[in-house]
Amino acid sequence: MTTPVIASRRAVGAVAALVAGALTLTACGGSAGADDGANGKGGADSAKTSVAKVVISAKDGSTGASINATGVKVGDGRLTEVRMTVAETGAAVPGAVSADGGSWKPKEQLERGTKYRITARAKDADGRTSAADSTFTTVSPADSFIGTYTPDGGSTVGVGMPVSFTFDKAISDRKSVQSRISVTSSSGQRVVGHWFGAQLLDFRPEEYWKAGSKVTLKIDLDGVEGANGVYGVQKKTVTFTVGRAQVSTVDANTQTMTVVRDGRTLKSLPISAGSAENPTYNGQMVISEKSEQTHMDGSTVGFGGEYDIPDVPHAMRLSTSGTFVHGNYWYDPGNPPFGAQGTSHGCVGLRDVQGGQGASDGKWFFDNSLVGDVVTVENSPDGTIAPDNGLNGWNMAWSEWVAGSAA
Repeated sequence: MTTPVIASRRAVGAVAALVAGALTLTACGGSAGADDGANGKGGADSAKTSVAKVVISAKDGSTGASINATGVKVGDGRLTEVRMTVAETGAAVPGAVSADGGSWKPKEQLERGTKYRITARAKDADGRTSAADSTFTTVSPADSFIGTYTPDGGSTVGVGMPVSFTFDKAISDRKSVQSRISVTSSSGQRVVGHWFGAQLLDFRPEEYWKAGSKVTLKIDLDGVEGANGVYGVQKKTVTFTVGRAQVSTVDANTQTMTVVRDGRTLKSLPISAGSAENPTYNGQMVISEKSEQTHMDGSTVGFGGEYDIPDVPHAMRLSTSGTFVHGNYWYDPGNPPFGAQGTSHGCVGLRDVQGGQGASDGKWFFDNSLVGDVVTVENSPDGTIAPDNGLNGWNMAWSEWVAGSAA
């Protein structure tokens, strides 16, 4: 059974400063003890200028300012007041001064393509004031790129889960971009990135992740030029946890799926794989998303009006092109018993009930699966799934995977 592609990756945007600059203004004031000449000495002390130097990272009148790194610093003094507003509306942008009074930064990421104004004041050790202000515009979406990535920070995933980036613009300098993304594991496994074209970059180790390991993703694309005049907009560190090791094997000959966790067989379930006309892909496939219920319409993926099922239960996506493991409540009782032959349009069906609330094989497998678990299909008359059709890079030899790295 196939369905339209449903994007499941959370996009997190961040911006790099394209132009760094500073506008420093000084405020002069007379000395409190200045002689006004009445004492007969014939002159006054020269007014002294504050030595505090206020620096706003975004130069006045600039465009392309960072939504991550824009802020205020002061040398030889302490900040006493910083105010940042959205120029168009006057809305205040919350921020915080560091404990030592030497810097200020917004509490939240700024918006792209937005004009802001910052005014800042500081005092030196003698109490003399300095000030600076700047009105600037952050980098526009047209001049920046972001990468939506999976998995989300803080999540627990299966051992097959790669780190996958899809960029919203074509990347021509792949080496510069990849070199500013690092993926490391507490297991010590070597992790390598592989480019599938100009917009998809996946990372994985040679073998599945070790169960229980912690994986850290560091994104430092702030100001990286990924293509001519187009700069990165992300600077973030996220971590996720690898759960228990579960790999399920579908045998298209016997129409069974054997679920193995941490080396122990949990269950062997009857399934309905693809029919002879629409066989299921072979290969290692990773669950990329889970839905308690979803709508599957064959017309969206080239099957005409052969099926349109609005309430498919316990659906787990295996490919971008629409391969799922899912519950099947509509199996024709006039056919041979469930599990005797493949009848789907390429999906792996499990016995289920309409509404998905009762006990069933579909519900059991759904409840016992994580995003990132592996489902391997064997003995199907179809070919092996392409490694970039979903999160399925495990179907590429390690030497070929490494060869596709730009770093």
